[in-house]
Amino acid sequence: MDATEQFGVHEAAAEFERSRRRLFGIAYRMLGSVADAEDILQEVWIRWQTTDRADIKEPAAFLTTITTRLSINSLQSAHTRRETYIGPWLPEPVNTENDPALGAERGEALEYAVLLLLEKLTPTERAAYVLREALDYPYGRIAEILQCTETAARQLVSRSKKHLQSERKAQVDTADQRRLLTAFLAAAQQGNVDELERLFVTDIVSLTDGNGAKLAARIPVAGALRVAKFVAAFSSHFWTGKSIDWVEINGRPGVTLSEDGVVTTALTVTVSPQGITRLLWVMSPDKLRHVSMA
Repeated sequence: MDATEQFGVHEAAAEFERSRRRLFGIAYRMLGSVADAEDILQEVWIRWQTTDRADIKEPAAFLTTITTRLSINSLQSAHTRRETYIGPWLPEPVNTENDPALGAERGEALEYAVLLLLEKLTPTERAAYVLREALDYPYGRIAEILQCTETAARQLVSRSKKHLQSERKAQVDTADQRRLLTAFLAAAQQGNVDELERLFVTDIVSLTDGNGAKLAARIPVAGALRVAKFVAAFSSHFWTGKSIDWVEINGRPGVTLSEDGVVTTALTVTVSPQGITRLLWVMSPDKLRHVSMA
């Protein structure tokens, strides 16, 4: 390799590193999985190395396009893979204390509640929403990436936003979410059914992502009284010997439960002005690698 080629390789590596966090932010929002996002970035890096970069005028735009298209393809196959998943599937939680927007211009499409709703969009709608709301991309650029007209790109973003707005319940601020989660933790450890029911909205749902892990519920539990009794039923043993630590999970307050220094559970809630709307428990060991790292 001569000096010119060597310089080109170093330049390519530097360009990729400059874009890495943004690319990861796109892939994570698209797939809801750190591991899958990392796989996408590895594939993007390989393609970037093997591409004739002499004709690429905007390297960052090229990398974004490849990342988005690979994520769309991966999401389509991911839905098939999840059919064999044991119990509910939830996005992989991440600690966002050091990167509140997770590599994007804004923290949009990052909260757990939004990631869950994004699962209901088509892969292309999801990509359009992420590019527009998280990275503030102009519609013309979104159209280029998705290989559609600018009018179609606007429609994709509009349709996805309307779908999310129709299903997303009114949110409360971070302080209120932390207050409700604190109250839940106290009532849950005491097994206080009445207090738990008081904290919940009528149609609350408890979802546990364990993929077969010990103690992980394999079906959703719904309804205030049913969820209260469900949580109270394991109060005598579930919390014993575990340390509880506050973390910022996807931009919102959450906690981790650790045993002998190993995180065994990540818990966060979604809330409305009326109370807790969802309990979201992640107990699958494969999804807990990045929740306690800041």
